[in-house]
Amino acid sequence: MSGVSEMQAVIARTPGGPEVLTTVSRPVPRPGPGEVLIAVAAAGVNRPDVMQRSGALPAPPDVSDILGLEVAGEVLATGAEVTGWQPGDRVMALVKAGGYAEQVVARADQCLPVPEGLSLQEAAVLPEGLFTIWHNLFERGALKPGERVLIQGGASGIGTLALQLALAWGAEVIVTAGGPEKCARLEEMGARAIDYRSADLADLAAEVLRLTDGQGVDVVIDILGGDAVNAHLACMAPGGRHIGLSFMTGMVAPVDLGLVMRKGLWLSSSTLRPKSDAEKASIAAGLRAALLPLVGPGKVRPVLSAVLPLAEAARAHALLEGGANFGKIALAPGLPADDADAAGATEAAQ
Repeated sequence: MSGVSEMQAVIARTPGGPEVLTTVSRPVPRPGPGEVLIAVAAAGVNRPDVMQRSGALPAPPDVSDILGLEVAGEVLATGAEVTGWQPGDRVMALVKAGGYAEQVVARADQCLPVPEGLSLQEAAVLPEGLFTIWHNLFERGALKPGERVLIQGGASGIGTLALQLALAWGAEVIVTAGGPEKCARLEEMGARAIDYRSADLADLAAEVLRLTDGQGVDVVIDILGGDAVNAHLACMAPGGRHIGLSFMTGMVAPVDLGLVMRKGLWLSSSTLRPKSDAEKASIAAGLRAALLPLVGPGKVRPVLSAVLPLAEAARAHALLEGGANFGKIALAPGLPADDADAAGATEAAQ
């Protein structure tokens, strides 16, 4: 074990804005059967964290109130029945809660080895994206080499990772982003980018069809929902798969079922948090075999927008909600506040 009984962690005092986040002292958790205790080097900041803090998506009643769904660090101890991991191993992990802390417990079968050549800060922003992308883009979306995919929100953490993985898979990628600077960076990464803020963009579907010579896209990764769904359906190829990840413009969508029927389209949606441990373990095994070999220096690499001290979780949430990030934001428990500005300039996609 770590030898200490208390640790620093971040919770939301009440539902609200970033200002409700506060640092508290909590007992160090102990790993149970099938679990490992991790010394957190860094934790990724994700949209579900923001939704939990605001009260829009409360945490399940049986989990810790400490925020944070993904981490990377070093294994400190293992519980009974754990095989494949031992103290000292570098791991990245999906966790039910508790990532915004100095130590956290994770299911051993939801831990992944840190790809060679990546820092722990880079690894910390991978698990949520890898689990989400493997299950949605590759399992449910069944993306194949040579197909085309439209990724809404290409400058986000999920977007920048999905873009790279899809390209590595042999697909063609179109992304949307806000502003010419973000679009230019995404095109440098190999995608064709559409600026949804452009005054010249009157019709997203028409632009996608123009870019694909009228053929459309085979898979859509949608974070908008609402009225955007029909625009997506209009620019999809026959047999296309529409995958909803979130519903930023509305949870209710008017759907042209005639278009769905004529094109033979599939509509699907999924989220990780409610899934059982067995389901998450299965996803981990699949992505470990198929996606993890694609990740590392010179290959797919997480894009780090900023690394901030754990005590500055409110600032991290404000950056994410304001759309100021390109890629992911991480919180590092060991990072002194004085180093925040320097660390905030960290870029992992140089």
